[in-house]
Amino acid sequence: MTTVHLHASHRLHLLQGAKELFEAMVHAIEHSKHEVRLESYIFAFDAQGLAVAASLERAALRGVQVYLVVDGIGTPPLPPLWTARFDAAGVHWHRFSPLGWLGILFPVRWRRLHRKLCVVDGHVAFCGGINVMDDFHDLRLGTLDSARLDFAVQVHGPLVIDAQALMQRFWSRLDFAHGLESRQWSKTRRQLQTAMRPPPAPMQAPAPQDTQAKIPAALVLRDNLRNRSRIERTYRQAIGQAHHEVLIANAYFMPGRKLRRALEHAAQRGVRVVLLLQGRYEYFMQFHGARAVYGSLLAAGVEIHEYQGGLLHAKVAVVDSVWATVGSSNLEPLSLLLAREANVVLRDASFAQLLRQRLSTAIAQQSVQMDPLRYAQRGRWQRALDLLALAIMRLGLFVVGRRY
Repeated sequence: MTTVHLHASHRLHLLQGAKELFEAMVHAIEHSKHEVRLESYIFAFDAQGLAVAASLERAALRGVQVYLVVDGIGTPPLPPLWTARFDAAGVHWHRFSPLGWLGILFPVRWRRLHRKLCVVDGHVAFCGGINVMDDFHDLRLGTLDSARLDFAVQVHGPLVIDAQALMQRFWSRLDFAHGLESRQWSKTRRQLQTAMRPPPAPMQAPAPQDTQAKIPAALVLRDNLRNRSRIERTYRQAIGQAHHEVLIANAYFMPGRKLRRALEHAAQRGVRVVLLLQGRYEYFMQFHGARAVYGSLLAAGVEIHEYQGGLLHAKVAVVDSVWATVGSSNLEPLSLLLAREANVVLRDASFAQLLRQRLSTAIAQQSVQMDPLRYAQRGRWQRALDLLALAIMRLGLFVVGRRY
């Protein structure tokens, strides 16, 4: 199993919820001098989203190169007012792979841009599970009665350059594809040449010199090229090396056989394995698909806690209060087999213990532990729905030609 190499000299700050993230992100954008790159699955023009959109517009107006990519399923067509404002300001933007009326019939179109990344001036990066939208708003459910539970991380250090180079390459490929669609042949030829060569060395401010800038960390990706299973392998490796505790909070949980066995084997060898999962009904597949795999986990001694405080959207983990990850990847087929994802992985006791404390508080105060006996005695209708969700998932994987 490939080991993720953690580069030292990072400074990281844990951010909880949209308010904390976007205050920090907007501050960085407002002070940008050269370039801002932002990718998000959802970009909602609500209270928080408008603040981010306005900061991108202001940066472009003062001459900063601004690049925005949103997903074509997660994000509806941008409001005409804002496309006009972005275009007038000089914001470069793409809506990645809109599905269209017939897109559902073509499995290649199921691949999504699900990562949430922002890099400013090659100096600071933001990565996590938080979409550009208000904590109390949902595109489908409307106003929420409580804030989502979600996390991101603000990073200074070497991985910022990795994130910027990744986003530059992705933009070049999108520009190339857009040129093909619009038949701008001369422009497309130049874009292909750009996409095929390494991006220019990004500008980066000197690494922070304070005593906290020593955290080993790395950016771990999932894509459909060289990193098809890297995030899942990173999880399995951390779980396999755990000595005391594995604590995972994940919004959409339907692990495949290998990951499920890793969790079960850890619990069976005496490691405390704790899962914080969504307890509220949000989507059929998310709700019933997760319950379809509870049985073997509970039988192995895994603790399953269902979050009741609102919508759980986190994709984080802590192992032995030292190793941690914060990112966009759920532990289910769409994230692990089809979507572009990005997680920050790190090894630092202070950061890991802070994240563990936040999750432990949510478990103690806002969650209900699943009782194995109660699970075994759930009604036939619930069992049927759970099995139906599992069958739909397997059918979808068969259609795209993937094993899980």
